[in-house]
Amino acid sequence: MKSSVEVDGHSLTIDDVVSVSNGYTEVYLSESAKSRIEKSYRFVQYIVKSGKPCYGINTGFGKLADVVIDRENLSKLQENLILSHSSGTGEPFSEGEVRAAILVRANSLAKGYSGVRVETVEKLLEILNKRIYPYVPLYGSVGASGDLAPLAHIALLLLGKGRVFEDGKIVEFSEVFGHYNFEPLSQFYPKEGLALINGTSFEAGVSSLLLYEAKYLLDIAIKSFAMSFEALRGKTQAFDSRVHEVRNSLAQKTISEKFLGLVSDSKLVNTSNRVQDAYTLRCMPQVYGAILENLLNIEKFLEREINASTDNPLIFENGDVISGGNFHAQPLSFLMDFYSIVLTTLSGMIERRINRILNPALSGLKPFLASNPGVESGMMILQYTAASLVSENKILSHPASVDSLPVSADQEDYVSMGMNAVIKARKVLDNVRKVIAIELIIEAQALEVVLKESGDKNSIGSGTREIFEKVRSFVSYANKDRVFSYDIEVVENALKDHLL
Repeated sequence: MKSSVEVDGHSLTIDDVVSVSNGYTEVYLSESAKSRIEKSYRFVQYIVKSGKPCYGINTGFGKLADVVIDRENLSKLQENLILSHSSGTGEPFSEGEVRAAILVRANSLAKGYSGVRVETVEKLLEILNKRIYPYVPLYGSVGASGDLAPLAHIALLLLGKGRVFEDGKIVEFSEVFGHYNFEPLSQFYPKEGLALINGTSFEAGVSSLLLYEAKYLLDIAIKSFAMSFEALRGKTQAFDSRVHEVRNSLAQKTISEKFLGLVSDSKLVNTSNRVQDAYTLRCMPQVYGAILENLLNIEKFLEREINASTDNPLIFENGDVISGGNFHAQPLSFLMDFYSIVLTTLSGMIERRINRILNPALSGLKPFLASNPGVESGMMILQYTAASLVSENKILSHPASVDSLPVSADQEDYVSMGMNAVIKARKVLDNVRKVIAIELIIEAQALEVVLKESGDKNSIGSGTREIFEKVRSFVSYANKDRVFSYDIEVVENALKDHLL
């Protein structure tokens, strides 16, 4: 991880978001960003002095955009916006997710199109550097005028209001900000409240973390696949590079090469009498390759989005103030719906391969990998659990992006429901992690059964052995029935901590 991350509005990466969100990497505002922010702020001051009606600066919001606000109420206008929009509900976002949202919002403001003060952006970064964890409820954004409710719950802290987590408890920030040596702003200046909440930063920040986790889990899934492939004595001819070259798929070839590297010195592969393997073995490069390719496409979009200005109105270098729609999260909504579909497909293929391992008619192994089938049920019900998770993922793969409910008295008459797509994606990812944990447990059991039967513990590939031994460091061989729920939990937590 980097020792620090410079926030300049242009060069933030997914890795930076992860580093700041989960690793508490220090952040600071670049000098070039300060210059742009200051210039944009001066334009807002000019508009205020001129008295010319300009949305978000000296007018109401949404359906109230035609209401002109007198100068002495402009700061109150911005504070009231934050107070009234802090209307979220539900369980809170995790600390990492909230930190991701703060970082992305600060980076968007750093582009210099929002008209805020440098001090305001630096206060956001101070929340990160002092490890303050705002309480932000899950529900409230429809992904239209940005993530208004969740971002408002963060913006409250800049005024010393709102709630935070301290020592695992939810407390009023007004009671504890002194503990952090945090001096709140005395007030918001014109447009600052709107600029803090008008944009896709929460969705983009959380999506960045989801993307990072999905790439990690896909890598683990390739390794887990190697265990099942060896246990089933799969045939490697389907992984020949020429097959992938004629498909014109670099991702497919990349997946295949990673897998072949794991089993290159295996004595188990290619020892069955089958002419062809089932699809869950033979078509793994095509399915996992498609998953990889689409995750990479999502990553490219997200790296653009976390460096985008999603504010409204935008203030350009020549002083033009333009009301547009960059806050609309339809692109993210599509993207995260597809993310759910992609990961659901991964979990579905894994579950079918779990079934193949546990079914003696398909695997040639003992039923459900039990030591004493009949008296013992073995790992029978682990497949049930995987099936229930995959089924839920299929339900969650119904798109949020095709839905819309008009808000703000029909001023905002077509919304993206992008946050709903992100919330669904969070759950899909969580389910996939559980399914992969189950796969790792079952495939390690199957491989050990095969090794015991063959009498040659050195017959598996060196790459496969590495993941096998890591799994065994968390869960032991099941020589009799036991409470497998504990095993799933242990391996799932190892996956959360990237220990496999």
